[in-house]
Amino acid sequence: MTAYEVRVAEDEADRAACFAVRRQVFVVEQRVSEDIEYDAYDAGALHVLAVGPRGPLGTGRLLHGPGTLARTGGADIGSLGRLAVTAEARGLGVGAALVRAIEEAARERGLTAVDLHAQTHALGFYQRLGYEAYGPEFPDAGIAHQAMRRVLRRP
Repeated sequence: MTAYEVRVAEDEADRAACFAVRRQVFVVEQRVSEDIEYDAYDAGALHVLAVGPRGPLGTGRLLHGPGTLARTGGADIGSLGRLAVTAEARGLGVGAALVRAIEEAARERGLTAVDLHAQTHALGFYQRLGYEAYGPEFPDAGIAHQAMRRVLRRP
């Protein structure tokens, strides 16, 4: 399978699909507690969904705006998070397509950079997409993470 569409989650069905992917990847596969997987940021986040012929393949979210300043550190910086790709879709470019869609949404909102907290096993993935690590490694949900940032260039 190589055909899929990446889009901003448009309605409640899309958001439910995003949450189902996150549940499968983070809660079931990685054993992250459901209590911390879903948070107060979800309501105001922009969610992106990848869908193939057989259903949802991946998701991610963009946090931005005044309610996320504590997380991003600046009004012009977005926070990419909860990037998840189903096991069947890994290796097909879905993750990279989701990241690029989130970056485009950030540009459309006038953001100049995107931060993220990468699981350390995924550092190479994000580095290939132009993200640079900064600060010390830290645990989140019992998993080692690293802060990363990419400055957005106008196309």
